[in-house]
Amino acid sequence: MQTRVLGRTGLRLPILSFGASSLGQEFRNVTLEDALKSVRVALDCGLNFIDTSPFYGRGMSEILLGIALKGVPRDHYTISTKLGRYDLQHFDFSAKRVAESIDVSLHRLGTGHLDIVLCHDIEFVEMQQIVDETLPALRRAQAAGKVKYIGFSGYPQKIFSFIGDQAEVDCALSYNQYTLQNTRFADETVPYLKAKGIGAMNAGPFSARLLTRAVLPAWLKEPESVKAAARAAADHCDRKGVDIAQLALQFSLSNPDITTTIAGSANPENIRKWAQWAELPIDQELLREVQAIFEPVKNLGHLEGLTHNN
Repeated sequence: MQTRVLGRTGLRLPILSFGASSLGQEFRNVTLEDALKSVRVALDCGLNFIDTSPFYGRGMSEILLGIALKGVPRDHYTISTKLGRYDLQHFDFSAKRVAESIDVSLHRLGTGHLDIVLCHDIEFVEMQQIVDETLPALRRAQAAGKVKYIGFSGYPQKIFSFIGDQAEVDCALSYNQYTLQNTRFADETVPYLKAKGIGAMNAGPFSARLLTRAVLPAWLKEPESVKAAARAAADHCDRKGVDIAQLALQFSLSNPDITTTIAGSANPENIRKWAQWAELPIDQELLREVQAIFEPVKNLGHLEGLTHNN
């Protein structure tokens, strides 16, 4: 698996990483066997950077990862978890909860340190708290040796400069905004992060199944025009004998200024397939045709979190 360096951290991450949200049954019910096997297959295929959160399955993802990683040498994987979001409407970015959350994650994951900790979905709160209270608390955990690198994640592109202009962070994670349909992360934010030395990470190359043939989750917020364009693009790829998911993944992996793209599944066969796709050259002609289909809805998204954070 090809690797890239994350900002100024020195961490070398695979361009394709394993997202453990599926272990928390965020998309469907999963068996314990598939959950544990998915982690081992990901490591075997070179997806040795793992992204999780206490929000995923309300703790289930971290717990299952801790079981799956038992016995795996600590230097064989890099792990990122998050804090601050614990349920759909439960957010707590206080310094007290930062310390508690890190200790709980360490216990669940069965590790002595966390490689990366991100403030999770910060657009749902008044973001000045992240600057004034949450990040300083994370720096204290870093000084104590519990955390190596810190950052934040979210959907609106406005959040990245809000934090980056006021605080020093090591990395930042955007999701569903560097895809075949939406490239706002690369267009608006990645050059800013690069200039600051902040490592750029991307999640959701399939845009919550939008760029696959799988059934869309009920909570997907994208406009109907975007969903219709995605169906048309998938049909076009089918006629060319290519799975749209393959094109979507290859496109997201292709930007050299984005260190890693995180994709998640509790299906081991999906993970093997993704690793194979990552090694194949992208069909440039098909890419141009699909981008033309998406052109009328390019970069259309939705509001997430507090209105003034968008």
